[in-house]
Amino acid sequence: FRAGDITELKILEIPGPGDSRQCGDSQHTDTAMPGVGCQVGPSQNGTGKVLKKPMSSSAPQNIPRRTDMKSQDIVISPQQQCSKSYMDRHMETLSQSKGFRRRHNSWSSSSRHPNQVTPKKSGLKNGQMKSKDDECFGDDIDEIPDTDFDFEGNLALFDKAAVFEEIETYERRSGTRSRGTPNEKPARYRHDENILESEPIVYRRIVVPQNPNKEFCTDSGLVVPSVSYELHKKLLAVAEKHGLTLERRLEMTGVCASQMALSLLGGPNRLNPKNVHQRPTVALLCGPHVKGAQGISCGRHLSNHDVHVILFLPNFVKMLESITNELNLFSKTQGQPISVFLPDLPDTPVDLVINCLDCHENAFLRDQPWYKAVVDWANQNRAPVLSIDPPISEMELGIDAKWSLALGLPLPLGERAGRVYLCDIGIPQKVFQEVGINYHSPFGCKFVIPLHST
Repeated sequence: FRAGDITELKILEIPGPGDSRQCGDSQHTDTAMPGVGCQVGPSQNGTGKVLKKPMSSSAPQNIPRRTDMKSQDIVISPQQQCSKSYMDRHMETLSQSKGFRRRHNSWSSSSRHPNQVTPKKSGLKNGQMKSKDDECFGDDIDEIPDTDFDFEGNLALFDKAAVFEEIETYERRSGTRSRGTPNEKPARYRHDENILESEPIVYRRIVVPQNPNKEFCTDSGLVVPSVSYELHKKLLAVAEKHGLTLERRLEMTGVCASQMALSLLGGPNRLNPKNVHQRPTVALLCGPHVKGAQGISCGRHLSNHDVHVILFLPNFVKMLESITNELNLFSKTQGQPISVFLPDLPDTPVDLVINCLDCHENAFLRDQPWYKAVVDWANQNRAPVLSIDPPISEMELGIDAKWSLALGLPLPLGERAGRVYLCDIGIPQKVFQEVGINYHSPFGCKFVIPLHST
């Protein structure tokens, strides 16, 4: 039976003729270990047997069980007498359980018999486990200190200021950078800053024959050099000779400019079938030239996407063929074409102003009354301005733009052009090579990309 199954042990004297001695050792044992004992008595045939007292369900069990302990059966033969050596042998068997050793460690160490036999260890693993148990639970309970550890007293023994001063003095002499000093404030970085300082990667895959006046850089690090207006004009002429006609270029420019304008107006968050009451309004300012025809093409695509477009175009008797064709297509949409006179300009603010008034060549238009009236209205409306293919000279810009859209390759635009974007108008790579430009497309999967000043 197990040690945990024993609830009480009592040693009784076997009565015999002339034996009146009481078992003193049993009294000592009962005093040292209360609640544990054995009961020995005569059987019916006169022989001494083990009388196991039945366990009571209501009796408390003070000894915790150990599930991995092997069951031990204690058998007392009739020849065994009540002696100290007999009691020690069976107490050693009971003391193999962890809980018994923790409760009766002091008793076991004092009552262990010198001639007792230690049970043989079954395997290295069991021996290691028993040695670990002895290290953990083998100390005497009386040796545990009752006083608490003085944390404040031991912390006061550590002089932080002296230690940090010693470290700072050592690092100053050795030339190493000081770390961990209490007076040094740690460097703080924003979420868009790199901890490791490194130069940006630069890719030069576009080379122009002339030294560029200004260079731009894409988000991926590709350098896009600017070209002069003469080289840009030559590039468009060679592309038109190879089949990229003016109509195709106007259509491509209108598509790219309308895509950029739709993004600036809010994209899918603003242009949604459920947001009919929030229909955006765009004021389109066009001049009587090819740049104005590009703006009319952009306004036609915007009107097809449920954008309220107000087209401002001066009333000329004779228009360019490209403007006439684009204006004829725009009239088939829901757009509102009006002649530019001061009473016709809306008083309410608009969401976006697209500027196509300025031209690279017709500088005399800036002296016209209609041009001055439109420029004054745009500056007073205070709406963000998008310029399509603006001229190079900042003196020719009557309206300050927030964004500017360049075609093919950018021109060396100034600060009044705002943030520069570049659109792909479909010029083949061999056309660039024919004019002396080593070209590799910087657009990737997009048709409109932002450019950053280097």
